[in-house]
Amino acid sequence: MARSRQSASIEELPERCTSAAAAGGNRRGAFRILHVDDEPDIREIVELSLGLDPAFTVCSCATAMEALQAAVEWRPDLILCDIMMPVLDGPATLARLLADPRTATIPVVFMTARAQTRELEHFKSLGAAGVISKPFDPLTLAAAMREQLRGAGLSRLRGGFVRRLRADAEALTQCRADLAGSDTRAAALEQAATYAHALAGAAGIFGFADISAAAAKLESATQSAAADPEIVRATQAMDALLLCIARTVDGADN
Repeated sequence: MARSRQSASIEELPERCTSAAAAGGNRRGAFRILHVDDEPDIREIVELSLGLDPAFTVCSCATAMEALQAAVEWRPDLILCDIMMPVLDGPATLARLLADPRTATIPVVFMTARAQTRELEHFKSLGAAGVISKPFDPLTLAAAMREQLRGAGLSRLRGGFVRRLRADAEALTQCRADLAGSDTRAAALEQAATYAHALAGAAGIFGFADISAAAAKLESATQSAAADPEIVRATQAMDALLLCIARTVDGADN
């Protein structure tokens, strides 16, 4: 799906956010970042920058009103919001989000050129989880978002990620079973690679280095699994990842 520089209408927005996830490679388990900025060039740069990281899926909005609806219907993990916008600026948007029980717990990070200490303290006093200064480096934006996620409601997001791990484990178990069938093998490898790609990026944010490493090995193993010996290696890599997930989930339950 090609990226569009035009904003979708409010009625189209939920579908647009769903399409954004699909355009990002159908990244199961990826963190949803809702970005709102009235400048189309900034929206495109942010989408491209974060879109290169398998840990993130991005939905871009041109207005605060679009973002408010998307926050309810798309349920992002974090909102990246410009300060200076027409009609509703960043602080006014944050106030609306905090006033709605459905969106009050979503961390909001401001982007602004007004990055003096006094302004930063003011924005955080309004309820912002963090601030990213403009101009920003597109090459380091993903790393900056990881740091913001670590500091913004990480315990809540961590619980959600553990729930995703349970669902991913069920799907990967089915993939493992499907590897045995010649007619289902190709699809199973493709699906396993998709899960592994997302987990390799997202797990590290929460300090699950073993899951991240195991997922990276599985993704690598699925790329060359055409013959039986490679299928065996892919199966072994999948078993190792499932074991890491099981240990993490069991630890979270205890």
